[in-house]
Amino acid sequence: MKVLVINCGSSSLKYQLIDMDGEKVLCKGLCERIGMESSMITHEANGHKATTPAIFPTHTEAFAEVVKKMTTGEGKCINDVSEIDAIGHRVVHGGEKFKESCLITDEVIETIRELSPLAPLHNPAGILGIEAARKVFGNIPMVAVFDTAFHSTMPPKAYMYAIPYEYYEKYGVRRYGFHGTSHRYVSGRMAELLGEMPHRLITCHLGNGSSLAAIKDGKVVDTSMGFTPLDGIIMGTRCGSIDPSIVSYIANLENLHERGMNRLLNNESGLLGVSGVSSDFRDVLEEAENGNERAQLAADMLEYQLVKLIGSYAAALGGVDAILFTGGIGENAMGLREQVMHDLAYLGVTADLAANNSRGEEVRISGADSKVEVWVVPTNEEIMIARDTAELIK
Repeated sequence: MKVLVINCGSSSLKYQLIDMDGEKVLCKGLCERIGMESSMITHEANGHKATTPAIFPTHTEAFAEVVKKMTTGEGKCINDVSEIDAIGHRVVHGGEKFKESCLITDEVIETIRELSPLAPLHNPAGILGIEAARKVFGNIPMVAVFDTAFHSTMPPKAYMYAIPYEYYEKYGVRRYGFHGTSHRYVSGRMAELLGEMPHRLITCHLGNGSSLAAIKDGKVVDTSMGFTPLDGIIMGTRCGSIDPSIVSYIANLENLHERGMNRLLNNESGLLGVSGVSSDFRDVLEEAENGNERAQLAADMLEYQLVKLIGSYAAALGGVDAILFTGGIGENAMGLREQVMHDLAYLGVTADLAANNSRGEEVRISGADSKVEVWVVPTNEEIMIARDTAELIK
């Protein structure tokens, strides 16, 4: 069975074609700047990778080019689209409607559309991808896999906000959590590595967007992102948790309306806003090593907030048996991981510095005498989407 995994943005289309017999990636790529000038596609297959210019007025033309790349030239990996058995779509927000992946129908598309106010930057893009795929691929069965679904096991005491209850009833204002597909994959992988699911597990997905999840016996009991992906710890350009009064305070002083404040909090804050250097943690660390005090502050804030949140989740879980790092930062920032383990010594954490001296590898980085196992597990959201898709169309 061959599954095409799709992750659509408003101006991008990321894809992987996976042969589920052995879970082999046959090709992968990215269409960029859809609907703009200077569109391009990067396609990788058979050890060959190339970026070429293209014209993508809409996602439909982007999909057509993906088909062309997959079936012709050096990047050919199938003879015809009829070899594709199903398509799995990443959909960011399933609200309270979707607590697991599902086959896509007209009714499902309409419900995703109704949930768009909860994720105005993401759900409409997901719908664009689904509708464009229908035009290009016809009646190939498609599945929606929701970022929020894995967090649907949270109890009300964890997901409710202390505002008038009517706003939950009328508008669905509550904590939803995101990165669920990643948290689900890495927690499942931990169960495979250890022979059983850790009773009390904390997963740390750290990248340009970051979130933590407290998982008890395989089920999420709390997570750091909230009503939107803006909540939680400091991220690349997102502020994370702040005093809500700051929003109106700055808006009044700077004469910023809703759009301006959203841009400030989502695109101009976080590591970028504090360091004044970059949203990329690698750049921030490099500047910090060169003596940039603001860059050092940004790095210190991330480490401090991580330790603080892990501690609070250990309290919520009644202890912790394993902690897991994943995502671009989690898998590669050796110094950050070492410092976090050092600061978690009160939990009985010890570090294996030799094992921690690795990037992007699946490895236990805690010492043999550590009371808490600490692991690095590279995430693979695409294979999780492909597995759900294959399972549902069977």
